Amino acid sequence: MEHGKENELKERILFEAEGLKLPCKKAFGIASEVNCSIGDVGKKCNETGIKIVACQLGCF
Repeated sequence: MEHGKENELKERILFEAEGLKLPCKKAFGIASEVNCSIGDVGKKCNETGIKIVACQLGCF
């Protein structure tokens, strides 16, 4: 993932997170907005200490 997109992804995650938690539905929305995979969102959440919660598909 290119550096600019990686920064955008991190900013979106931090903006949408509720404390240190990010609802799964928002994670999928971020992936769509930033045009990256849900795996990239999950990886960036792990790197920043954000936990994905209320998972709809059992991905996280």
